[in-house]
Amino acid sequence: MTQATDSSPRSSFRRWPLLCRAALASGVLLAACKAKEAAAPPQVPEVTVVEVVQRDVPIGGELTATMRGREDVELRARVEGYLESLDYREGSEVKKGQLMFTIDAHPYRAKLAQMKGDLARAQAALSKADLDVGRFRPLAAERAVSQAELDNAVAAQKAGRAQVDAAKANVDQATLDLGYTRILAPISGLAGQAQRKVGDLVGKGEPTLLTTVSSIDPIRVSVNIPEALYLRYASLLQTATSSDVAQPKPADDTGPQLALADGSIYPHRGRIILVDRSVDPQTGTLRADLEFPNPSRVLRPGLYAKVHYREEVRPGAVLVPQRAVQELQGQFSVVVVNAENKAEGRRVKPGPRVGNLWILEEGVKPGEKVIVEGVQKVRDGVAVKATVAAAEPEAASAKPAGTPAPPAPTPAPPAGTPAPPAPTPPPAASR
Repeated sequence: MTQATDSSPRSSFRRWPLLCRAALASGVLLAACKAKEAAAPPQVPEVTVVEVVQRDVPIGGELTATMRGREDVELRARVEGYLESLDYREGSEVKKGQLMFTIDAHPYRAKLAQMKGDLARAQAALSKADLDVGRFRPLAAERAVSQAELDNAVAAQKAGRAQVDAAKANVDQATLDLGYTRILAPISGLAGQAQRKVGDLVGKGEPTLLTTVSSIDPIRVSVNIPEALYLRYASLLQTATSSDVAQPKPADDTGPQLALADGSIYPHRGRIILVDRSVDPQTGTLRADLEFPNPSRVLRPGLYAKVHYREEVRPGAVLVPQRAVQELQGQFSVVVVNAENKAEGRRVKPGPRVGNLWILEEGVKPGEKVIVEGVQKVRDGVAVKATVAAAEPEAASAKPAGTPAPPAPTPAPPAGTPAPPAPTPPPAASR
């Protein structure tokens, strides 16, 4: 006999307390979990710091430079005529006095012959005038001829001499013009591309540029010095360009250095040979020329480069990595981790840059720790977990500013580095 299921209202009423107790237990568990989550401390941001160092640092700078020949001489056609021959190889070295261009000389030979004929005629006329004066002078003394005839003979003699002088000048000019048809190299150096070809008419109206010859060993390097920089080192520049002071040898390791466009450093050092007399009022710069040995002929006129120069040695300079310095609207700052292991923003006054480091004039002290990675995760007064990194080298190969930190766990400090101070415990969360 099957037992009947109790579905009466009384049994349903008996199940209500059980359901209420289950719901109450679920609510208590949920509240406990939320309270546990609320009580969990916030995560302390992890940053990488570098210790501020102090040492003597050589200070230098760089200026954009343009190269030109020690002498750049333009060859121009000084007489009119058709270019008859090109007598050198373009882009090659030429010697002083070497034939480079020939202009058709036939008209100038004919002109020279004509001028010589005029000279001979003038000389003949002068000879006759001399004879007349020699003949009339004793006759005039004996009153055999009038004084007027003697005066006419003397005047003709003077005019003859003047005509001879003029004819000689014409011969000299014709000789010069004939010589100008052969254009010779005025200096030894590197000859450029010919600007005119055989058969071209040159020298008509104005001297026509034919080519340029440059002496490139040594080569001249020109820079524009800012006015403030010149005033700072005016006495040194005057000493360097003084004629009665021995110039430093180009191999001297204190001389200016040349950085080429491909990033390489030119092996020979240079010296200052010229500081211009006046400052350009439009740019506020003063031109200075340097001289660099160029035995291999690698440097050519027109190349751009940078001149590295050494200003001074800064004793006891305070250095931080450049990537530790933040700039906002012309204001520079760093974030320091203080003795309480909290982030502290500092305004700083930057000085010259040395490789990947920056000299700070004020704002930090030697031994303090500045944040180089993770500064975007902190704010002033927040406790941080700092990892001390090794000091950055001055070489250009150091990690550039803005390189993100790797996602790997925070590395342990290198051997010999003191352990960072323990982080301040966070305050308990309010319930």
